[in-house]
Amino acid sequence: MGDIALLIIAIAFVALVVFLIIVLNKVSKVIDEAQTTIKVLTSDVNVTLYQTNEILAKANVLVDDVNGKMVTINPLFQAVSDLSESVSDLNTSARQLSSKAGQAGKSTAKAGKTLSAVSLVSKILKK
Repeated sequence: MGDIALLIIAIAFVALVVFLIIVLNKVSKVIDEAQTTIKVLTSDVNVTLYQTNEILAKANVLVDDVNGKMVTINPLFQAVSDLSESVSDLNTSARQLSSKAGQAGKSTAKAGKTLSAVSLVSKILKK
C-alpha cells in the first residue's frame, strides 16, 4: 500500500510538473508577445512624439509670423478708425451746412416774396 501511495504521489508530481511546464511555456509566449508589442508601441510613440515636436515648431513659427503681421496691421486699423471719425465729422458738418443753406433758402424765398409784393405794390401805386 505504501508503494501505491508513493506511485500516486509520483504520478501527481509528474502531472504537476507537466502542467507547470505547459503554463510556463504559455506565460513565456505571452511575455514574448508583450515585449514585441511594447517595442512596436515604443517605436510608434517615438514617431508620434517626433511629429508632434515638428508640428509644435511650425505652429510657433506661424504664431510668431501672425504676431509680426498684427504689429504691422495695427496702424492700419488705427488709420481706418481715424478716417471713420473724419467721415463722421464731415457728415455732421455737411448736415449743418445743409440745414443752414435750407434756412438761407427760406430767408431768400421770404425776401423774394416780399420783393415781389413790394414790386406789385409799386406797380399798383404807379398806375
